[in-house]
Amino acid sequence: MTIVPARAFADLLMEPQTLWQIDLIPWYIFVAYWVITSLRVKPAKVAERPADRLATLVLMTLAFVLLFRPWLSIGPLRSRFIPSDNWISWIGIAFTSFGVLLAIWARYCLGQYWSAQVTLKQGHQLIRSGPYRFIRHPIYTGMLLGATGTALGVGEWRGVLAVVLIYLAHSRKAMREESLLASEFGEEYESYRRSTGFLLPRL
Repeated sequence: MTIVPARAFADLLMEPQTLWQIDLIPWYIFVAYWVITSLRVKPAKVAERPADRLATLVLMTLAFVLLFRPWLSIGPLRSRFIPSDNWISWIGIAFTSFGVLLAIWARYCLGQYWSAQVTLKQGHQLIRSGPYRFIRHPIYTGMLLGATGTALGVGEWRGVLAVVLIYLAHSRKAMREESLLASEFGEEYESYRRSTGFLLPRL
């Protein structure tokens, strides 16, 4: 059995490709958790229009292609907005990990009321536990933090554009969700909205 010296192992962790692989680990966990938990959700009684759903899917697909694949790394999008330093990559990994953990925590709190679409579930309840005590859309906040961390690891303007697209997709989706929840819960939701932040905690 070959024993890798501690210094050699540390040097290995500082390699750009290895740092990129470390940054991908939280996303693998995110996808696995989403797939498993999506199998146990309540049926919907109201859903968003297919055109709205399609618009969200197009923006998110383009954003993740920009973030994880170099296919669109052309022209100014391949230029760097930050230097290629390992300490920046580690900060990005921290952001990604924290963002994914926040999204998973929020998803856990939603339980059977989660949906990939803007919907009201049968017997829908207003969730105010966990991160929902402070933020109305913590899953989107977590995904934005995670994408920001990965964009720091990428270091190119395509990563910045990806974060902007994710923000646009989720902010539009969040506003549709709020309209639907307000129509369902009335003053209860208005009171909740006044006491919490949209994507960041209310100060």
